[in-house]
Amino acid sequence: MIINDPGILAEVQDAFDRYETALLANDGATLDAMFVAAPETVRYGVSEIQYGIDEIRAFRAIQQPFIRTLERLVITTYGDAVATASTLFHRPDFPGQVGRQMQTWIKQDGSWRVAAAHVSMMAMPA
Repeated sequence: MIINDPGILAEVQDAFDRYETALLANDGATLDAMFVAAPETVRYGVSEIQYGIDEIRAFRAIQQPFIRTLERLVITTYGDAVATASTLFHRPDFPGQVGRQMQTWIKQDGSWRVAAAHVSMMAMPA
């Protein structure tokens, strides 16, 4: 298995960038299309839990827009169909805290989609 093949890494980086753009634009339709549409898809949010695409869609329908900046994004690809994306982020509505986001991406029908995600906040380390 090849880890971080440059071409595959570029594909996942592009998918991640499109996801981030849609997230900050509160573009629910694009975000919905970027998750695996299955009951096994899981998303743990800052203060919510979703099991399955239906719960993720329900959350997206009521999500309010926000802003954030990213820091220390690490994308790692495993072969040509699995990747992880890990990043820290900062949101002005969470002062003194740092956010953490991890996603598992899989290539499905020629497109990269999120199969699992975890988002959490913690106090800024000293």
